[in-house]
Amino acid sequence: MHAKLSTNLKFFNACVNYGDLWRARQLLDNIPDPDLRSWTVLISAYTKWGRPREAIGVYDELRSRNVDPDQLAVLSVAKACASARDLRKAKEIREDVIRLGFQSELVVGNALIDMFGKCKYSEGARKVFDDLRVKDVISWTSMCSCYVKCRLPREAIQVFSGMVLGGVRPNSVTLSSVLPACSDLKYLRLGREIHGHVIRKGMEDNVFVSSALVDMYASCSSIKKAELVFLNMPSPRRDVVLWNVVLSAYFSHGECEKALGMFGRMRNELVKLNHDSWNAVICGCAQSGRTEQALALLAEMQHSGTKPNLITINSVLPVCTHLESLRAGKEIHGFVFRHGFSMDITVATALLFLYAKCGALELSSRVFNLIPTKDTVAWNTMIFANSMHGNGEEALFLFNEMLSSGLQPNAMTFTAVLSGCSHSQLVDEGLMIFHSMTKDHGVEPEAEHYSCVVDVLSRAGCLEEAYRFIQEMPIEPSASAWGALLAACKVYNNVDLGRIAANQLFEVEPQNPGNYVMLSNIFEASKLREEASKTRDMMRARGITKLPGCSWLRVKNKTYSFVAGDKSNVQIDEIYKFLDEICEEMRVAGQLPNTDFVLQDLDTEEKEYSLCNHSEKLAVAFGILNLNGASTLTVFKNLRICGDCHNVIKFIAKTVGVRIIVRDSLRFHHFKDGSCSCKDFW
Repeated sequence: MHAKLSTNLKFFNACVNYGDLWRARQLLDNIPDPDLRSWTVLISAYTKWGRPREAIGVYDELRSRNVDPDQLAVLSVAKACASARDLRKAKEIREDVIRLGFQSELVVGNALIDMFGKCKYSEGARKVFDDLRVKDVISWTSMCSCYVKCRLPREAIQVFSGMVLGGVRPNSVTLSSVLPACSDLKYLRLGREIHGHVIRKGMEDNVFVSSALVDMYASCSSIKKAELVFLNMPSPRRDVVLWNVVLSAYFSHGECEKALGMFGRMRNELVKLNHDSWNAVICGCAQSGRTEQALALLAEMQHSGTKPNLITINSVLPVCTHLESLRAGKEIHGFVFRHGFSMDITVATALLFLYAKCGALELSSRVFNLIPTKDTVAWNTMIFANSMHGNGEEALFLFNEMLSSGLQPNAMTFTAVLSGCSHSQLVDEGLMIFHSMTKDHGVEPEAEHYSCVVDVLSRAGCLEEAYRFIQEMPIEPSASAWGALLAACKVYNNVDLGRIAANQLFEVEPQNPGNYVMLSNIFEASKLREEASKTRDMMRARGITKLPGCSWLRVKNKTYSFVAGDKSNVQIDEIYKFLDEICEEMRVAGQLPNTDFVLQDLDTEEKEYSLCNHSEKLAVAFGILNLNGASTLTVFKNLRICGDCHNVIKFIAKTVGVRIIVRDSLRFHHFKDGSCSCKDFW
């Protein structure tokens, strides 16, 4: 019997060593009265082979048999709790330690501090730490590491200082634990002192210490020092994590060329790139304005066999939005759907914003409706999307739906919905929402909200009321408020208020050419040509030039740009021929060009020709000539759309039978069947 038991124990130990834990468990169950050591060995084995939950289960079974664990068993299960991040069980282990009288034992205490640290429970770790009569370097290091893991860097620095003052010499693990706290707090001076200690003690070759130093210097904007530490490390010790740290540091400090050079070196030196490497370079290019390059790198990432993750997707969607690339956005949306990322609310919100900015509001609505649980950002984005497309009623409906869902609106919500009210001339609704901000929702109106109300009143023709509102504002009126009033004065031909608004704007933003042009337009429309001329002279005297109008569109995933009088496009003869034919058809239909939109002192024929040169007309004509069966054309412009161009594009949409979407500096215009969504007011 004894020989059989001895054989079973040997076989049990062999199974444990080779990782055959199922058989080891069976053998333990067949031993009549297994000793504490066997239980402890099985607990350690489960933890070693990545099965900490089962290790904890074995410990619970041991306790259910009323067997008191010894220090070794406690150490084994503490390691399992640390691996499983099981705080509830960790607290029970701490109670067992106190009951068994082990709380003052150094080895047990150190294990418990590490356990609580990995469970991110700094209070428990501190109690254990304070209960230790004697503390060694492991105790101090574990406590310091715990505070760093719990995002309490100041406490970590205090523990480190107490350790040094107490005469305990830090080791490499201590230093690699405290340096991240220096990174978080931007404590460059302390980081340098630690670096000096590293050099004096000959720890430069320790990869963990060197990596922490690189990260510390990079976080403290000392890029040269980070680079120096990195380059002094032996090549085999520079792992991909460290390369990524330096790569990100270059991008975050605007050294894009160096970052791209380093990325090239990573690829040439056969560093195995991971998701963080690709995400760092894609996100860095996106934030540095290298949008086309960011998309090219995304393609390279996929070609290399690395699948984009959520971070990648959230980095490239704003790139597609910036490029107004509906096609690229749809391709990424397809990837998102196929790989199960569509349920992520950040991705979904970025997608609906992309579609809205690219003119595809219907697709925005589809994405929004598929979000299972919408947060405030998603609601705000959808409300804002409808507002900039001129769908004020829908923006208002969404605002009320958001309130019904129980979510609290914030300042951005009110900016979005008030903007919708202004674009759709919903005066009563806009005023009611504005007054509800403080009274019902506790949101204090900001300058932007006051400007929206001025816009609401101004667009509806309530110019005197809008002016009074500006005068009674409790804060200094912004340029946006005066600008809204000035724009409405042009529409309603109010010269007196136009002068007042423009003079205020000349004080607030004297270098903005749009204000001078707007006032000059108001004077021209009222036949006050001498005052219009004086306004243009004022512009010239102040060295202010009108921003050139530029329009662009994407055809077959390539962007084509046009400026006024553009002759560079290969199809320019066809473009002008098309526009000439449209203008002739408009004359036959009794619609004459509105030459009031030409400020130069030209004769009527020259003014008509000048209007024909406008960038938005050229872009629309080019788009029509390259429709390739499409039913919708989308054009973008950097300035407000010209009134005459607005009329011409309405006529083109009706004549050709397509929907034309033009996004100018203020809003989207949807042209269809001879009318525009803005109802000729923008």
